Amino acid sequence: MTDTTALPITPPTTPVVARTREELREARSALDDGDVAVVMTMGALHEGHATLIHQARKAHRHVVVTIFLNPLQFGPKEDLSRYPRTFDADLEICTAAGVDLVFAPTPDVVYPEGDPGVRVSAGPLGDVLEGQARPGHFDGMLTVVGKLMHLTRCSAAYFGQKDAQQLLLIRRMCRDLDFPVRVVAVPTVREPDGLAMSSRNTYLTPSDRETALCLSAALRAGADAAAEGPSAVRRAARAVLVREPLALVDYLVLVHPDTLVDVPEWYRGEALLAVAGRVGTTRLIDNLPVLVGPGGGALETFTQP
Repeated sequence: MTDTTALPITPPTTPVVARTREELREARSALDDGDVAVVMTMGALHEGHATLIHQARKAHRHVVVTIFLNPLQFGPKEDLSRYPRTFDADLEICTAAGVDLVFAPTPDVVYPEGDPGVRVSAGPLGDVLEGQARPGHFDGMLTVVGKLMHLTRCSAAYFGQKDAQQLLLIRRMCRDLDFPVRVVAVPTVREPDGLAMSSRNTYLTPSDRETALCLSAALRAGADAAAEGPSAVRRAARAVLVREPLALVDYLVLVHPDTLVDVPEWYRGEALLAVAGRVGTTRLIDNLPVLVGPGGGALETFTQP
């Protein structure tokens, strides 16, 4: 007779939480040096972050998550204090996803001498699109990403395709400055209605959220027209946006994924269709990698790393 008594379920192990450099150094020394992936976050974790962690967990023996609200990424008109802080809920997500170590420092730990006198410059690629709307943002982002790569001593770092310009700049930094880190892109995670998951979505009212759907709808419309060429992509996406007057669009572009320069009408190949706009009091971004030309359409990520 078979014993059908259920075996006890072992609860997930809570990750080690390090808040200082010394605690991080001690916890990190317990992990294998050669196979550690990092997922960098500013907190307010959601299913998009969990997907990054799960992808890293599949490919690496150890996963480190950083939770750090980086003040260098916020401009003078951006309210750092308004950003959601949900550490207990974040830790639950990390626990469920099998994270080994969470590094959650305060600014004085990351920047012990205050604002760093030497920063990583994003260069010309950091001055367009999001960089034009948020001057200095990408310099602050690259500076902290570089520091966290060094502090965690990771071999790989996982980032979402949703932040396409950020992803491009991190890859360029690692290549141009010889960081020994493999940067892995993970497709954008979306809500069932198509809205790209973002910590900023918590700011949206129900009516704002309905309005915000025009961003992803515009991207899908553009991707559906990709076989006809760049003008068709832009025209189809723009037609969706003009029907939603409550969305104040900053830009809608179809650009080369490596240069962020508008692709010409004759262009055929992979391109980035990106949009940014303000809905209510919240600024949102979204994008789709697309293949332009015969047989074209939406891609999950670009084929070239």
